[in-house]
Amino acid sequence: MNFNCLLKNRTFIGAACIILSLLICFGLTPLFNSALKAQTEIIRVTKDIKKGDAITADKFEKVKVGAYNLPDNVVKNADELKGKFAAADLVRGDYILTSNLTDNPYEENEYLYKLDGTKEAISVSIKSFALGLSGKLKAGDIVSIIASDYGEMRETKIPPELQYVEVLAVTNAKGMDENVQVKGEKNNDEKQLPSTVTLLANTIQARILADLEAKSKIHMALVYRGTAENAKKFLEVQDELLKKQESANPKAILPQSAPTQNPATSSTQTPVVSSGQGGRENVQ
Repeated sequence: MNFNCLLKNRTFIGAACIILSLLICFGLTPLFNSALKAQTEIIRVTKDIKKGDAITADKFEKVKVGAYNLPDNVVKNADELKGKFAAADLVRGDYILTSNLTDNPYEENEYLYKLDGTKEAISVSIKSFALGLSGKLKAGDIVSIIASDYGEMRETKIPPELQYVEVLAVTNAKGMDENVQVKGEKNNDEKQLPSTVTLLANTIQARILADLEAKSKIHMALVYRGTAENAKKFLEVQDELLKKQESANPKAILPQSAPTQNPATSSTQTPVVSSGQGGRENVQ
């Protein structure tokens, strides 16, 4: 008797169904029920924890819950929380996940906590795609600021005070910095374009940038991208120029006093940097 004949045999089909149901009832179902009843200890929040707050022992408890369908990254050991901070807001009753923990409470805006009072952080708008280097700027870049349509004469200016400026952050319309990867967020096919660039500037540079933001279109030209050591050389040249201008004119330099300047004829000396990290190569 072949297989096709067996399929047509009602007795065989009935017996097969009975055997299959017995396997499910006495084999798979008990295994599934035991998995549902299995318990494990996890860490649960007992007090609301704000983003950036230290996770201390009075803010969580160890409880037993069903082990079925728990996230793989749920924290089960209190020792994992020593020295940790909340990377997101947590409310009472939340399970603590490893993706909600960080070693540095200021990770997202760490660059702002490095300011020592000698320089300031100031943001300027990217009013069109081209003005911000087509969305390719990154933290640590050295840029030159070019102001177009400035003043009543609609001039284009390259203020010598802003020839070499460091980029601290590039931020999109949602307020998220491009150089910070948000934990737990899936990649989006439609990348958020930059809306602002935060620059490191002294008081004079900040005043000029604020004036240009209100009265002109600000273009950013990439001068160098590479090692921090080489980037520092550009900033040192800029600082020297600012010191010379300040000694020549003790009063604060107003934005409109910055002359139109061509980089080819500028007296500012371009640093010589090693090649291989991007930017200029051995430019004199």
